[in-house]
Amino acid sequence: MDKTKDERAWFLVLPVLVLVAFSAILPLMTVVNYAFNDTFGNNDFFWVGFEWFEEVLTSERMHEALWRQLLFSGLILAIEIPLGIAVALTLPKRGLKASLCLVLLALPLLIPWNVVGTIWQVFSRIDIGLLGSGLRALGIDFNIGQNPLDAWIVLIVMDVWHWTSLVTLLAYAGLQSIPEAYYQAGRIDQASRWAVFRHIELPKMKGVLLIAVLLRFMDSFMIYTEPFVVTGGGPGSATSFLSIDLVKMAVGQFDLGPAAAFSLMYFLVILLVSWVFYTVMTSLDKAGKEPSE
Repeated sequence: MDKTKDERAWFLVLPVLVLVAFSAILPLMTVVNYAFNDTFGNNDFFWVGFEWFEEVLTSERMHEALWRQLLFSGLILAIEIPLGIAVALTLPKRGLKASLCLVLLALPLLIPWNVVGTIWQVFSRIDIGLLGSGLRALGIDFNIGQNPLDAWIVLIVMDVWHWTSLVTLLAYAGLQSIPEAYYQAGRIDQASRWAVFRHIELPKMKGVLLIAVLLRFMDSFMIYTEPFVVTGGGPGSATSFLSIDLVKMAVGQFDLGPAAAFSLMYFLVILLVSWVFYTVMTSLDKAGKEPSE
């Protein structure tokens, strides 16, 4: 017997659709309009085709910002994913200590991005900052306003401090889902600690690690607030990532056409790379689950 579908349930989704339309779709359509048109004001637009896209794609400034962004995201993933797994493996599995550790780990995640940037900007100042003045007192020439390497080190350490907890919590959740019988089988086989991690824990964490990689890549690739507050994109343009250059182009220079084209390409790059990450890692996961012949 066929059940009659109640289409009235779609009315419950209508408020969400309206909200998304005003907060995402309509602004996106405005950006698309500016990306393919130019204006002299008074809402008088004229078609320019792909001129703004060509200007952005051939801009050496955008190429340099893209390489800086890729380098930053690559370093963040290379540090935070292994570090988060290592910390998760050392946490107690249950009891009061486990709860206390999880609460402490979650604290950095509760701090707003602009506050994180302000904390580390003050922390690294050479006049009043504990890190900056301390390194200067030890005779180390440290200055994030003049030395690009110092600025990069501070930004990377800041991001690791802020977001490694997310990877740790996700990895810990994956470890908690492993039945105790797997560990008992490992002890019976006298498996080493590395063998237990390689053949039991790591395969069971693949799903949550996929989520961790996707989240950390997207967030690090779109990072803006923290480096803007800490270094302002300097010294020079050493820490001017894609988001900072985009804001400078749109707000500082008021080049709305190139900025709109750049933002669309920025969005598509994030979408494409995230899709590649997801496709490759899910394919590896499926391959690992297939029974060997």
